[in-house]
Amino acid sequence: MNDTSMNEAGLERPLAQLRSVLIPGESVEACAIQMRLFALLHRRLLIAASSGRLIVLNRKLLGGFDVATIRWQDLEEVTLRVGMLSADLAIRAGKATDLASLGASGSQKVEFRGLRRDQAQAVYRICQSQDQAWREKRRVRELEELRARSGGIQVSPGGAALGGAGTDDAVRRLQEAKQLLDARLITDAEYEAIKAKIISS
Repeated sequence: MNDTSMNEAGLERPLAQLRSVLIPGESVEACAIQMRLFALLHRRLLIAASSGRLIVLNRKLLGGFDVATIRWQDLEEVTLRVGMLSADLAIRAGKATDLASLGASGSQKVEFRGLRRDQAQAVYRICQSQDQAWREKRRVRELEELRARSGGIQVSPGGAALGGAGTDDAVRRLQEAKQLLDARLITDAEYEAIKAKIISS
């Protein structure tokens, strides 16, 4: 992370605390610090987008800090509001994260207010990039699972399926492929290829 805006006085300790919780091989790609104006009653929050997760460092008034982690694969939505002086970042993540510890009991969505604008935008860009990457990974995995389920229909030499069970299985697989197409998890071409494979098997 080469961000000169993180070199202001007083940030040495929170940045050191952030580095202390990184796992081997993990790198910080962007950080956002809360502006002093928005942290009159508490110490400023530090949000970091690393190569593997989003880290929220909540420093305590009397020393020490709490860390909440949001894995990229659990990220469901991130929104950014940019104002004249600052930016707000809202995060919603799945239940597998410890994001709930930052908000109300059972809540999976929190908002970080009063972040420096350029820093918040950098974190937001990485969140969006990771979200798109994980959506694509899930789409590919679901497509591979569908392809695995689409094979192996037993047919007679004349081309008819052996028994009613084989026909029912083919219909079920075609319906699954259509559901993936309707959900836009596969393209029209991929759907046609899967359909042709099921029908010709």
